[in-house]
Amino acid sequence: METDCTRDDLPVNGVTAPLPAGTRLLHIGPHKTGTTSVQGALFAAKDLLPEHGVVFPAHSRHPMEAVLAACARPAMMGDTAPTEKHWARLLEQVRATGGKTSVISSEFFADTEDDDTIARIVEQLGGERVHVLVTLRPLVRIMPSQWQQYVQNGLRMGYEDWLTHMLRKAPYEQPNPSFWRRHRHDRLVERWGRAVGAQRVTVVVVDDRDRGGLMRTFERLLGLPENLLQPVPDTANRSLTLAETEMLRNLNKEFRGNGLPDELYSRLVRNGAVMHMKNTCSPSPEDVKILTPEWAVRAAAGIGAEAARRIGELGVRVVGDPGLLSAVPEAPALDGIPAPRISPEVAAQALYGALAAAAEVPGRHSSPAKARTVHQTSSKELMRVLGHRCLKKLRRR
Repeated sequence: METDCTRDDLPVNGVTAPLPAGTRLLHIGPHKTGTTSVQGALFAAKDLLPEHGVVFPAHSRHPMEAVLAACARPAMMGDTAPTEKHWARLLEQVRATGGKTSVISSEFFADTEDDDTIARIVEQLGGERVHVLVTLRPLVRIMPSQWQQYVQNGLRMGYEDWLTHMLRKAPYEQPNPSFWRRHRHDRLVERWGRAVGAQRVTVVVVDDRDRGGLMRTFERLLGLPENLLQPVPDTANRSLTLAETEMLRNLNKEFRGNGLPDELYSRLVRNGAVMHMKNTCSPSPEDVKILTPEWAVRAAAGIGAEAARRIGELGVRVVGDPGLLSAVPEAPALDGIPAPRISPEVAAQALYGALAAAAEVPGRHSSPAKARTVHQTSSKELMRVLGHRCLKKLRRR
């Protein structure tokens, strides 16, 4: 279902008409709404887009550093801090598109919280040429995926405890204040609508049952031939299973408990162990999924219904069925929830990924050893020393 809440020409008879030529389409996510898939498809078709009057002005699939700098947001745990140079470079690429339609896509735009920053971003990207696109999925599907993503960035809190903090413990900001900034979707649409006007905001409700629907919507908005945008397989973007997430969460506890540096986590854990594990191990039907308890499902559905109602009152264009935002999925029949157990193969691949990442750091002469054997040193101190030595090598590199 498509509803026309703004102009008579968009959409027409259930078909989304193209945006005006020269539009700068700003896709702000939020997270876990198909952003990686869209970005991958646009980047893969980058050389084909200009013949249809469209440009993807970025040197990578996702210009994350540039957007983090623009939004004044910190980097992911242990990553290099973004600078204004990253953002300035992306702006130069956008300006170089001239009068062509261009697409700028990053879910981290959704992390912008104040009106002044949003207004500045819109003005720098072209002011009245900017059209904001928001892709939405039901909260009940976003929550488990977002939790395991937070764990990949160092979170140590279990899923149900995290849900309790997000849904039941006011002001609902701990341990991840970014969650509701991204996923209180009505407020997200309203914030960006204030900067560009409701007539230049399109909300696309993603229907997970229609696997190609999001790509086709982007094609219609951009005036591209059907099926030009194709999903690009990306195993590195898959969600972790419950067992994988729990393994990583417990590693996070040890990591923090021993005071190891964040840079080491980025290098060896997130971009080493986790990345290699996701690239080499595919979840099987026997793997336990991250299941949301019934009370949280109902709470999320209620928030989704309220968000859909308020979005409908904002006067923005809505493509898709807003009712999906409050739909409650049919609960799987369970005869007790099996305990998540990591397979030896997955554990081995994760360990190998960390070792391979460490091996990429060129060896250097180490400092003279202290007059104390390993057996005389506590395990906590050994881990701390190892962490700082690895970090030292990384910085030298």
